Amino acid sequence: KIMSANNKKQFGVWLDSHHATIVGKKDVEKGDLIILGHIKYEDHTHHSNENAAHNAEITHLHKFFKEITTHMQNAEELHITGTGVAQEQFKKYLSETPQFKNTVSKDTTTNKMNDDKLIKFFEDQFH
Repeated sequence: KIMSANNKKQFGVWLDSHHATIVGKKDVEKGDLIILGHIKYEDHTHHSNENAAHNAEITHLHKFFKEITTHMQNAEELHITGTGVAQEQFKKYLSETPQFKNTVSKDTTTNKMNDDKLIKFFEDQFH
């Protein structure tokens, strides 16, 4: 049985280095995109040692990315967008995460937008 694109588990993530918004379908069958979650990236650590700071940042970043992925169970298609650097890091993280290695992902660069605009943006990407 061939699944139409509309029945795929599709997710959209907008992120920058401070926050992420995850968009997906409430119900795969009905296909309406909704906001699944907002996640803030928080790193309140201050290190005197640059190496320790870097390692802490990686740890916090991975924790941030892991929180994002908890909203994307069995993702088949993923569109990542945002302001730049964070997307690259997120894509790298996903490529190193076994459950996402077969996820088809594409990415674009966009500025921050409100939830309604973001949902519309991803609807346009997936149709």
